[in-house]
Order: sequence, then structure tokens, then C-alpha cells
Amino acid sequence: MKALFHLIEFALARVLLFFFDHLPYSLNCLISKGAANLWWWADFRRRRVAQENILRSGVETDPKRARAIAKRSIQVFSMLVFESLRSDQFLEGEKWRDHVKLDIKPDVLEVLEDPNQGLLMAAGHFGNWEIAGHLLSRYKPIAGIARKMNNPRIEKLVQSRKARARFRPIPKYDSNPGRLMEVLNEKQILALLFDQHAGSYGMQIDFFGHPAATYKTIPMLHLVTRTPVCYIECIRTGPMQFEVTTSNLIQKTQSGNKEEEVRSILEQLNQHLEMTIRKDPTQYLWAHRRWRD
Repeated sequence: MKALFHLIEFALARVLLFFFDHLPYSLNCLISKGAANLWWWADFRRRRVAQENILRSGVETDPKRARAIAKRSIQVFSMLVFESLRSDQFLEGEKWRDHVKLDIKPDVLEVLEDPNQGLLMAAGHFGNWEIAGHLLSRYKPIAGIARKMNNPRIEKLVQSRKARARFRPIPKYDSNPGRLMEVLNEKQILALLFDQHAGSYGMQIDFFGHPAATYKTIPMLHLVTRTPVCYIECIRTGPMQFEVTTSNLIQKTQSGNKEEEVRSILEQLNQHLEMTIRKDPTQYLWAHRRWRD
């Protein structure tokens, strides 16, 4: 029965992709928006979480406007999925220059162009983080953690559609504990999203003035491997138009205290993400539970 369900699900996905490939971009945008609106009305729990997160962050204090931001953020996420599946059409070769404005800070560019140096690239669930990762893979191979879809047929289809020069997904759940260090030891880029609730594994770091359990993976890898760290954002500026910007290399506080050094890096990352979100709160994925009291 499960195999049959996966086959039906796969067939429906192929039909949707057929329309995505052959319909005008503007019409596909309307379809993505419609799908997001259906999800918005169907998933009450996520809708409530998104609104509560926006109000708690303080980027909006009016409940009605917070609701509008939350709804728009779901539409933006739907566009992320659509754009990622069509990205091969505008990231191929030098076409990307017509769609992406790239602002890489000089010290980060020096690392990217050094074959003997890896890079830890940190991002939040903002804009289109997949486009950023795919584009930066042109400098050197890049790996990032990705949760596989339950349907193996769809997982294979999605992976085959994504435009990745030298990008490889690392399974979120893997028996190899050293899989992340292997990427850095090979002097490649390790891209990680750091703004998910870390539970008891995390460190409490202020995010919009409220403590949030934040994963220590990035600073710990930095301290162990001495690999440089930078923050990256990809903001949507129009239809298939993006601005990809990096921070300068993030400097740790030289304290001799590992916990203080970890905290310093995480605080800088959260501050960068806050500034990014304030540029356009509708492009942040508010529906995941960043704070859990």
C-alpha cells in the first residue's frame, strides 16, 4: 500500500512539474501563491505559531499586520520551492548574472578562492537560502544538511532538478558523526542553517530580545578545525531576482574560555539574522517554533 501511495504521489508531482515547466512564470507564481493560501487555511497550528513569533519578535505589534506578514511569509516559502525547481534555467553558465547581485566581502572572497581553506557558511530560513548555496558552489564544492523526503521517488526527482554546480546534501540523520568535519578537512564549504530550536543541545542566545536555544555546531566546528565562519543572506528583490550578501568573517572573542567563545559567535550570527529579517519580515519562515518556553 505504501509503495502504491508513493507512486501516486510521484505521478502528481510530475504533473505539477510539467505545468511549472511549460506555463508562464507569472502563472506559476499564481499557482504557488494559491497552494500557499490553501496551506495557510489548512494548518491552523503553524499559522498560530507564525503570528505569535512575529508579535514576540517585535517586528510588528499589531495582530492584524502580524497576520498579514505571517501569511505572506508562507507564500514566499512556496515561491522558494518553485524557484529552486526552476533555478537550472537561470543559474546555468553565466545567466546567473542577470538574476543575482552578488556582494561577497573581500576577506570571505579570499577564503573562497583559496583551495587550501574551507569555509563555514551560516544562514537562516530567510529569502531563498538554496539559491545562495547553489551559487556559492561555483567557487568550491559545498555541502549542507538536508532532510530526505519520505517518498524516495520524489526525493530523487527533486535532487535531479536542482541546479547545483558542486553541491551535495548531507542526510540530517546519519550514523557517521564525523561527516561534517570531513567536509571541512577537504577544504570545502559547509553551509548550515542555525535558526532552528536546538532543545537541550543548544545554548540560550537572545533572538529579538528573547532567549532561544541555538545549535552550537558552527562555533564548535570552528574552534576544533579553525575553519573561518561567515554569515550569508539571499533576499528576493523581484521575480527571479536576488541579492546574495555575506558578512565579513566572524571573529570570536579571544577569551580562553570555550563557552564564551561559542556564545560570542552565536550572538553575532543571531544579530546578523535579526538585521536581515528587519529588511523584509515577510521573507522569513516564521512558522517554525524558534522559541519554546
